[in-house]
Amino acid sequence: PPGVVNVVTGRGPVVGAALAGHPDVDKISFTGSTSTGQEIVRASAGNMKRLTLELGGKSPNVLFDDADLELAIAGAASAIFVNAGQVCSAGSRLYVQQSIHDEVIDGISRIAAGIRVGNGLDPAVEMGPLVSSGQRDRVVGYLELGQSEGATMVTGGELASDPNLDGGYFVRPTVFTDVNGGMRISREEIFGPVVVATPFDDIDHVIALSNATPFGLASGVWTRDIGRAQAMARALQAGTVWINSWQAMDPAVPFGGWKLSGYGRESGTEQLDAYLNTKTIWVRS
Repeated sequence: PPGVVNVVTGRGPVVGAALAGHPDVDKISFTGSTSTGQEIVRASAGNMKRLTLELGGKSPNVLFDDADLELAIAGAASAIFVNAGQVCSAGSRLYVQQSIHDEVIDGISRIAAGIRVGNGLDPAVEMGPLVSSGQRDRVVGYLELGQSEGATMVTGGELASDPNLDGGYFVRPTVFTDVNGGMRISREEIFGPVVVATPFDDIDHVIALSNATPFGLASGVWTRDIGRAQAMARALQAGTVWINSWQAMDPAVPFGGWKLSGYGRESGTEQLDAYLNTKTIWVRS
């Protein structure tokens, strides 16, 4: 019918704020930053509109020493470097069991160093630009912050050196080690091609590390031990747990977060509940 789909465009927060606060809008589905999601929650109080919020993340990716390392290393690199790290569910916190830590870091660093950065319209390019100059500056700020906090930058950490890219928003894929949970680069969503790596001793240790975050969007576990995988899947505080994979998605499977990563679900039949109201009708015959 006419009007069933309307596209409203605008610059900055003006249009979003108008929709979020308007009393005739009964439902908002939003994907974006946690801070903007919180503004929508506040604006929704006017008419108690229903919300589906898919917000930020700082997702843990856990590699145990019995994992298929060739698969796990490539998967961990893909989890953070795809789309230049501009993915809400990016595997930005990497936890590696102590005995394989050096081997994994070496493997991911070699992949990062070999990624071709450039114009995304070039079929040979593997990583395009960040979305804006502001986002580039934000990511570079975190690179500088990580070093000042005492983390070790193994590879990356600079703008792309190709002079043909000087006018763009290109940042080299970056790997940090010697990272602890108190560092801002470990706590805050960077939304760029930056992974922070921390070693762990055993399953209890890594569960505590993984859950020590206000976010809870996604997580990953790499292991050949199905019992360990199931224990991790139960313990991780995240809306999605990928086992020996990352970013597997299907329209039939619900996706969404816990904690500051939002509420409600996209995909699956569960998403429909957020668009429906239950009405009870009693009839006396």
